[in-house]
Amino acid sequence: MTEKLIDPQAAVDFMIAKSKAYAIAEANKVYMEELRKTIKAEQMIEAELRDHKTAAMQEREAYAAPKYKEHLKALQQAVEVREELRWMLIAAQARIEVWRSQEASSRAENKATI
Repeated sequence: MTEKLIDPQAAVDFMIAKSKAYAIAEANKVYMEELRKTIKAEQMIEAELRDHKTAAMQEREAYAAPKYKEHLKALQQAVEVREELRWMLIAAQARIEVWRSQEASSRAENKATI
């Protein structure tokens, strides 16, 4: 079995290169989560203006509004981008850990054969 050589420096370079994209993705996700509340409040105000008196009626109308549904789709996309980046970064960290283990095993083998 041929082992693929792991370049820990390449993994670190990857993490550095993707850190800004991850930060932006995380910021977008948080923004979208908070904006959802604003959209809901605006939709509830509109429902109140259409004579929906109770908060439950207003909330029902807000959740059913096309603007709210569109926003949920955008939030879904923001989370998808963030999660993809997060798992890519986790994979890069795992590569470094595998490399460390391989190096430790190699050192142990060298000591055993001396």
